[in-house]
Order: sequence, then structure tokens, then C-alpha cells
Amino acid sequence: MKKLKERWGITSNFQLTVIFIVFAITGSTSMMVTRPILEFLGIAKDSLPYLVYLLLKIIIILPVYQVLLLAFGFLSGQFAFFWNFEKKMLRGMGLGFLFKEGQK
Repeated sequence: MKKLKERWGITSNFQLTVIFIVFAITGSTSMMVTRPILEFLGIAKDSLPYLVYLLLKIIIILPVYQVLLLAFGFLSGQFAFFWNFEKKMLRGMGLGFLFKEGQK
């Protein structure tokens, strides 16, 4: 845990615990929110080949997860950590162009 705290720039075990809880809540909530979105769009598991359905579900989950991560990060008082984490994640996915050059 010490290496993780150093890597993330975290100072306390409490902060680390809050961050882990936010990740857990975000993952679960994004899965629960995605199902009604798919239903609203008329995308059903039975109406498409499974791989196509799965691909569409992943495409929808990604932005939902990003928004929820920032929202839960804000509510937990860890917005700065999750904003920086979000920018690193998006850059890793090749979406770094969404941020201005000077932003870190």
C-alpha cells in the first residue's frame, strides 16, 4: 500500500480507503445505469449478436463511468485526485486532445 500511496500522492490510509470506496461505487453504479440507457436506446441482448451487444455496452459504459467517477469523487471530497486520475486515464486511451497542452 505504501507504493500505491506514493504513486498516487496520497498522504493517509483514510484517503486511500475513500478512494477505493469511490472506485467500487462508481463501477457498480455505472453497470446499473448502463442497462436502462441501453433499453432506452432499444438495444437488447436478445436482438443483437452477443459481441455486438457487448461492444455497444462498453462504448456506453466508458463515458458513464468517467462522469460518475468525477461526481462521486466530488461528493467524497477527493475531486482533485479523481480529476488528475481521469486526465491520465483519458490520455492513456488516446483522448489527451481533450485537454489543453498546459493542463496536467
